[in-house]
Amino acid sequence: MANFTYLLITISLFLDLMTVHPSTARPTTFLQDFYITWSESHIKQMENGTAIQLQLDPTSGCGFASKNKYLFGHISMKIKLIPGDSAGTVTAFYLNSNTNEIRDELDFEFLGNRSGQPYTVQTNVFARGKGNREQRMNLWFDPAAEFHTYSVLWNQHHIVFFIDSVPIRVFKNIESKGVPYVNSQSMGIYSTLWNADDWATRGGLEKIDWSKAPFYTYYKDFDIDGCTVPGPPSCTNKTNNWWAAPPYQQLDPIQSRKYRWARLNHMIYDYCTDKTRNPVPPPECLAGI
Repeated sequence: MANFTYLLITISLFLDLMTVHPSTARPTTFLQDFYITWSESHIKQMENGTAIQLQLDPTSGCGFASKNKYLFGHISMKIKLIPGDSAGTVTAFYLNSNTNEIRDELDFEFLGNRSGQPYTVQTNVFARGKGNREQRMNLWFDPAAEFHTYSVLWNQHHIVFFIDSVPIRVFKNIESKGVPYVNSQSMGIYSTLWNADDWATRGGLEKIDWSKAPFYTYYKDFDIDGCTVPGPPSCTNKTNNWWAAPPYQQLDPIQSRKYRWARLNHMIYDYCTDKTRNPVPPPECLAGI
């Protein structure tokens, strides 16, 4: 039964590749939408500026950020992670409001591992300063063998984290139940490659093997389709945008099946079920998100 379910997911992934979401985002070069935030010497543009290479070595990691901030939209990047022994490294792709104690943030963090072990993706949601909502999954493919698409759909109804076309996490807007939601602050888009061997792999037990350095992560197809802040008049009415339309306000039946499959087969940690940290499940967990 598990193999049959995996076959259905694989077929569905193929069909999704044949379908284009109604994005109006233009293909961009790196410098059109981003700037380097630290260690410029460790970021190399490739393919006429449509792809970049990030480098981590004993001297430094590196990072970049979007020139604009956004309030709602669809953001995606194709990323190819560090091959082989990547223990202790973290590649992060996230949105952040940069507002300190009341920050909003949506995180993809890819936690490296020893050769032959699966990569772990950690997601987190900060809403008005409240975070500690970590969930982790082992990836079901080799993310260093080829590029995969990592996306965030963010509207007034929910936030969905996607890997390729598989939704791996949904955070619903249930402000009516007293749970803060990410809907009042614009956020920039960031990415970093850095040394996190004090916690990233097996809680910090596995350290970076610097004899394997330098380490490289690759990005391409920067797709940002969101409302810039300050933005055009069309963004004042948030229902005008495709990502806020009714089909995108909840998972459709195929997405729901993929979501259940991913979480049932690949989730290895969920703050909602961590009795040590949360003897009483947080309210968003009781709402099934």
